[in-house]
Amino acid sequence: MTYAPASRPFYDADSHIMELPTFLKAYADPALRDEIPEVSYSASIVTDEEVAVLVAQGGRHSAEHVAAQVALGDRLIESSKEIQALGAFDSADRSKALDMLGFKKQLLFATHSVAMPFSASSKLEARLRYGAARAHNRHMAEFCQADDRLMGVAVVPLDDPDLAMVELAFALESGLNAAWIPHRPCGERSPGHVDLDPFWARLAEAGMPFVLHVGGAPLQLARAWMNNGRPPTKDWLGGGENLRTKDIALLHEGPEQFLTMMVLDGVFERHPTLRGASVELGAGWVPELVRRLDWVVKHWSRNDANLQAWKRTPSEQITEQLAFTPFVFETVGDLIDQSNPDLYLFSTDYPHIEGGRNPIARFEAALGDRSEAVREKFYAENFLRIFPQARAHGTRAHGTRAPVGVA
Repeated sequence: MTYAPASRPFYDADSHIMELPTFLKAYADPALRDEIPEVSYSASIVTDEEVAVLVAQGGRHSAEHVAAQVALGDRLIESSKEIQALGAFDSADRSKALDMLGFKKQLLFATHSVAMPFSASSKLEARLRYGAARAHNRHMAEFCQADDRLMGVAVVPLDDPDLAMVELAFALESGLNAAWIPHRPCGERSPGHVDLDPFWARLAEAGMPFVLHVGGAPLQLARAWMNNGRPPTKDWLGGGENLRTKDIALLHEGPEQFLTMMVLDGVFERHPTLRGASVELGAGWVPELVRRLDWVVKHWSRNDANLQAWKRTPSEQITEQLAFTPFVFETVGDLIDQSNPDLYLFSTDYPHIEGGRNPIARFEAALGDRSEAVREKFYAENFLRIFPQARAHGTRAHGTRAPVGVA
């Protein structure tokens, strides 16, 4: 038996690699390797000690550990978590995990290796920002090349539009399936700046969606917001570098602002075949985003000439071109009722603990008595609208991509 019931197809819009220390260094251009940092686990529950054990074992789990994970059967997602999970950093083991999970496809993100390419610092040299992105994309492409169920996500910073185009070309050539972009200003530009229009046009032409994801902008609020004269609040993991109460309450502001700029700058109107998704950033904010942008455009188009020639409303653009993953604790059924069933994606966050022990059961409870058609959209069809090339036939879809070399 698999975790996902065989009665319907499931497409997982969020899963992760748990990188080992040299994830970037080993795949960076030789001239940059000394300047590319090792992966840091400071904002996670992964300890340096358990990483050291894995490194000492040659960068793999022991045969006994793998056997114990496989023995979990359809309870894998309940107990197999973080860096000790089956397939956390070994691609062959990840295929075993997918066999057990039963998902048709799984979108695969990095976890800790995007700090340099997505750094908000304007002082970081472009050669290092984009050199780290290239190292990530080489490694991600290699990890996914033996199993077509794994849909690798490239990282593409937008700080330098010309270098972003170069990295996008590499991602496309490497067989990666989406471009993860940081949800913050693109250097000193809005994402709808004319300098970035060739980037969006190329994505649309190639049929590669863009994705926003937690970690694509600083996790924590500015220090001033935390200064209330009381002792500091710990993050949700019990430490100090991950999301705290105020951070999670306002996590939606970054992606909401970014996508609002894209809509109002006319990116989706100019590129109607561009597709994108907001992943692991919640979805409770989406119904109001859709309503608000419709009335903003309706009333402010009287004075804003940029809006007057539009053929579609913001709600039409968003429904046709975007989708969002709700957190497992959000009531997706209510969100659907407040907006429409085309907007939301199933995800597990495997092997992160944030995804919960039984995400299907929790989403099923939140969907309640809503129709089979609504469920089909949530678990599969909305994903396939954003990633139409992902439609899988039969029980498995395997293939081999061309290997990606390291300079």
